[in-house]
Amino acid sequence: MIAFGRKLVLNIFVEFGKLIVRTTDRRALLLTFTLLLSITCHAQPKPLAWWSFDEVSSSQVTDIQTKIDDTVSGNYRTVAGVSGTALVFDGYTTVVVRNADLAPRLQDEFTIDLWLVVAAYPWNDVPIVSHSDEKLRGYALELGPRGELRLEVVVNGRRISTQSDDIAVPLHAWMHVAARYAADDGLSIFVNGKAVANAAMPGRNESFGRVPTRRLQVAVDQDLIIGAVREPRRPSSYHRFKGNQPSWYSFDGLIDELKIYDVALADAEIARVAASANPLTPELSPRIMPSGPPGPGRFGAYLTTLTYYPEWDALWRVGPHADLVVRFDHSPARVVFWRGTQYSPAWVTENGLWMADQSVEGYDDDYTWEHMNDKQNRYSHVRIVEQNDARVVVHWRYAPVSVENKLMNVDERLGNGAWIDEYYYFYPDVTGVRKVTWKHDTLGEPVQFQESIPLAHPGQTQGEVVHNEYATVGNLAGDTQVLAYVDKPGEIEKQFPDDLTIQMHNLRAQQKPFIVFEPGNEMIYLRDLNKRSLSRPGSSSHWPVGQILSDGRTSQAADRASSFLGFPISEPVQHQGDDGMDYINSLYGMTDRPFEELLPLARSWSHPPPMTVDGDDFEVLGYDRSERVYRLYRKSQASSVRISIAASNDSPIRNLALLFENWGTTAPRVHLDGRELASGDTFRYGHRHTLSGSDLIIWIELQTEKLVSLTLSDSD
Repeated sequence: MIAFGRKLVLNIFVEFGKLIVRTTDRRALLLTFTLLLSITCHAQPKPLAWWSFDEVSSSQVTDIQTKIDDTVSGNYRTVAGVSGTALVFDGYTTVVVRNADLAPRLQDEFTIDLWLVVAAYPWNDVPIVSHSDEKLRGYALELGPRGELRLEVVVNGRRISTQSDDIAVPLHAWMHVAARYAADDGLSIFVNGKAVANAAMPGRNESFGRVPTRRLQVAVDQDLIIGAVREPRRPSSYHRFKGNQPSWYSFDGLIDELKIYDVALADAEIARVAASANPLTPELSPRIMPSGPPGPGRFGAYLTTLTYYPEWDALWRVGPHADLVVRFDHSPARVVFWRGTQYSPAWVTENGLWMADQSVEGYDDDYTWEHMNDKQNRYSHVRIVEQNDARVVVHWRYAPVSVENKLMNVDERLGNGAWIDEYYYFYPDVTGVRKVTWKHDTLGEPVQFQESIPLAHPGQTQGEVVHNEYATVGNLAGDTQVLAYVDKPGEIEKQFPDDLTIQMHNLRAQQKPFIVFEPGNEMIYLRDLNKRSLSRPGSSSHWPVGQILSDGRTSQAADRASSFLGFPISEPVQHQGDDGMDYINSLYGMTDRPFEELLPLARSWSHPPPMTVDGDDFEVLGYDRSERVYRLYRKSQASSVRISIAASNDSPIRNLALLFENWGTTAPRVHLDGRELASGDTFRYGHRHTLSGSDLIIWIELQTEKLVSLTLSDSD
């Protein structure tokens, strides 16, 4: 029956029956029957519904077959399609709805025929077309999270389905898809004219010795849905049940020329339609996590709104200063505080590779409590605290929350939970001290402060981000060990040095991200990984970028931004301040130099050389590791001050930062070992104005293991 369509064949016999009544000429009857059959075989069946998406306006899309105006809502736009224009679905909000009263009434056979482009596979099964109550009535054609297609129908109260293999629909290309149901022949799915799935209908009823009548159970009171879930669904491949809540989402990509027939189109007709068009390259915007203009830029922090791709950008209700980028004069590296990472700072290389950090995380059997779960940044924000030629200070404030937006460790009386304030003190030498602070005794246990996490753009594999030997760890004595992707992880027992405080990740870039921790740090999760992972996408796709309610989802394809590794993890030294705030310190940065050249920098920060001043007009407040700065206080308006810093091999100087509290607003004159420094690349200064006065910050490019002498005075 499928060859011509059951209804078409029935029409032939109806017409032929009418002729039998009117004539007895057998030859004429035979010729007439042959003619009717020929005409019917070559007739093009008309669809019951046809969404060409050429007429989309004012939240309506017109069915050009019935002239019915259906509702289109969420974020959407049109681009060039297979014919005319196609509708772009944003992956989260876009949906087309046909009112239940006007939905096509299908019975014993139908065909769904369309063209589509998949930009990213859905978070879980998503309907392409659904006229179903998702229980025991209706039908649906769905796309799965691994690129599989599924056709489901409910016949005689029984759900029957057929499903293709994974990646039946590849990414980023126009594909013709058809789904067919016939009561006598079963279900079939076609991609580009070729069958990719088939399922026969249930056979003979052995109790009665006959084939039962098969009738599609119609969901008459349900709207017909195109391109979105009917109600929130839990993402696939989740890590924790409660940590992954049902979410609204939609198809992510383009749909064009969607037709629904009340006949089962022949294989040849489906193949003909698939071959009838030669669509252009689809208009898909590149999905590259944004980091601002390439190359070096004037040292400073820049408020901006970074654009990712139009559909994702449209999800946000933000103005022109939603994000922040820190740039450096002599390095293409930058630090990006972006909504897509919930403002967790990422160090980005010259070729756009991203290195991020877990930041503070609490967890239990049901949830993680972290900034990553704050999908709309309700609790997370970033601001510039200080900016001048010598340094930049950025403040990132967030609350560790669950995917249900519940605060961690809520105080019963006050109703507030744990909050984190992270301060980043950036200097021109492409470094930044991360100081994490929180109110004493508010975090509870267990809690994790640090986890190294490279990020992958959509389409990238782990091996395109990191080398086989993905990281090096070491201590201040220069002892090191390499972590790698290997054929048989754990087969070779590695010996790791004691007192590990330094790590560097071997990204496929000139710029390598590093972290230096304070002495007393404990570095854990030091392991080799399976080499097969290098050809896989990042291991988790719930973060960054993703807007579903998920605190852990295993990537199914390289279709989305993803994160991976998570090693090493450090347990830094915790300090308790006099103001009731606890804090940890660590030094981050990027360098194009080898690991061993990090050692002097690490020693200079971990074991800074002692400083002394001549006279009583200035007081040395000490070295502040949390800001990577020597602090001094000006007690009088003395004309000058002489400072000595006793650098050595164990306590070298790798660039100097000095903060003079109560200096005033005058510019400084600086002599280094008797030589006056000119303001420029190697000597920079700025002022920090407070309610109680003005302070001076000085930065000097200097590498030495010898005693140095500085003289400072007012310039006027």
